[in-house]
Amino acid sequence: MRNIAIFASGSGTNAENIIRYFLNHPTIRIDSVWSNRRNAFALERAKKLGVEAVYFTREELQNEGKLAKDLELRGVELIVLAGFLWLIPLHLIRRFPIINIHPALLPSYGGKGMYGSFVHQSVIENKEKESGITIHLVNEVYDSGKTLLQKKCPVLPEDTPETLAARVHELEYEYFPKAIEDFMLRENEVKNL
Repeated sequence: MRNIAIFASGSGTNAENIIRYFLNHPTIRIDSVWSNRRNAFALERAKKLGVEAVYFTREELQNEGKLAKDLELRGVELIVLAGFLWLIPLHLIRRFPIINIHPALLPSYGGKGMYGSFVHQSVIENKEKESGITIHLVNEVYDSGKTLLQKKCPVLPEDTPETLAARVHELEYEYFPKAIEDFMLRENEVKNL
């Protein structure tokens, strides 16, 4: 089995969706869900689905040994960010491929502070005709890693941040698990060449 760790900071709807997608997968499993917030509902969702839930501090994330070593001991091959808001330190980026999802069409509406309703509000205020999701690899700069997949949805004249968010969430739920699976299967092909 190839193991994935999910990092999440919030309610965990994407984390739960990803866990459910891989529950009976023949070669890929969600090993654990990690959160920088002790009370993040993502941890509760993980436990209910039989996935280990782990809380960690900023110091543990920044420490070059502990967190990375814990992940390696678990056999984690990929980290998936599902609503995780802290910048990932370079030592983790160098040790693991890391995938993130952003609720807009990067490179627009990305960067520090651009998450959730802040993104959707900016898209609407700028009278964009479309928005969507960008699934990308993580590097040392917020939202600037290599794009793996983008999917679009319309921005309607009557949209609020909440209605646009709902449309974007539908894209996230449909495409994020598949993009993770595709990445893992491609990585496996590369390793076996």
